[in-house]
Formats: sequence, structure tokens, C-alpha cells
Amino acid sequence: MRKIVVFTGAGMSAESGIKTFRDSDGLWENHPVEDVATPQAWARNPRLVLDFYNARRKQMREVEPNKGHAALVELEKCFNVQIITQNVDNLHERAGSSSVLHLHGELDKVRSTRNPKLIFTPEHWEIKLGDVGEDGAQLRPHIVWFGEQVPMFDVAIDITQTADIMIVVGTSLVVYPAASLIEYVPANAPIFLIDPKAEPQSRRNIEIIRGTAAEELPEFVKKLISNEITSKNA
Repeated sequence: MRKIVVFTGAGMSAESGIKTFRDSDGLWENHPVEDVATPQAWARNPRLVLDFYNARRKQMREVEPNKGHAALVELEKCFNVQIITQNVDNLHERAGSSSVLHLHGELDKVRSTRNPKLIFTPEHWEIKLGDVGEDGAQLRPHIVWFGEQVPMFDVAIDITQTADIMIVVGTSLVVYPAASLIEYVPANAPIFLIDPKAEPQSRRNIEIIRGTAAEELPEFVKKLISNEITSKNA
């Protein structure tokens, strides 16, 4: 069975109602990213950071996967599909995708501030100052903040190197190191970029499909399954 690696970004979730920060002058839900998504922000004002991610966690539980998510589930019926996502929501999993790697963490999980390997899934969406893990340490969002290392990046590279086809959805390929993943796609594997603001890439020969995930992915997946695309490009 052929291996398709799908790399998804914020545009994938935006159509479900989850806002992105790069579409609003660096503000994420009216907050400067530096105030809510950096280690410095946590050190300076942990209450604000917890409140911010509590609101994101609550919002995530109120939205639903979109047609793009559903299309990737359909793709699994005919291909070995591995999703690598920059998104921290669980919409891929809720749609039914069986293999999802989160590069930047998971919003529905929290972890110990003392031991990053102690990861918990809270029953409720709200985490407060004073909430501790089994090691007695304050819990923080299980999110890779700006300025922190991306611990799953090497795993993502290994996955990408096995791709027969690479599909990039909902990302402008400007956030590093994640954007460099396409450099690890095998030379003979076609790459498709689906995004309304997609621009030609100088690093690789990438076929551009300008449109949103919900608009373009369902039809694109139909063509892949019917072999219309693989026969012409693989």
C-alpha cells in the first residue's frame, strides 16, 4: 500500500472555526503571541497563559471537524496515511484519522512543569494555578511554545522520508523548523500544496492548488483514490 504523508497547518483548523494568529497581525485571539505562547510569558504571567489556553481548550470542544478532515479519513481506505500536523487541536483524531503526529503539542493535554514526560489528559477544559500533577508540580499546557525545542521533529523527518506522495494543507510553509520537512521528501515523490495563499516554492517542484482544505481536499482525495493523480504524477 502506498504511503501518503499529509502535513497540515493552521488553515486546516481555521475552517472549523479555530482562529489563527498569522492572519491578524500577529495577534492570537486578541493577544500578542509573545504574551501567551513563550516560556517568558509563562514565567512572567502564568495565570494569563493558563487562562488563554483554557479558552482555546474550551473552544476546541465546541467546534467540529470539517470536510477536509473527513476527506483524509476517506484517504485511509486506499492508502497508508500518516498525518503530521502543526495544529494543537484534536480535530484530526475526532474525524477518525488513525495516525496523527503533533509537532507542536496537544491542547487537550497538560504536563508537569518539573518533568515534561509526565503528561496528563484533564477531564475538564480548565486548568488553574495550584493544579498539580502526580509529582506535585504545577501543570502547564502540553504545547511547544515559541523558543522551545520541537521534540517530535526527528520523528517527523523519519516519517517524511518514507513518503510516496506528500500533501501539504493549510500552511504557508514559513514556520520553521516544520516548514523544512519538505526537504526530506524523497526526490521521486510528488508534493502537492493546498492553501488559498500558496506561493511557488523554490526548494522543490511543488504542485500548487489554491483553495481551502474543506473546498479542495474532498475532490483531491477522490482523484487520488481513482488514480487520476498518481498515474500522472508519481
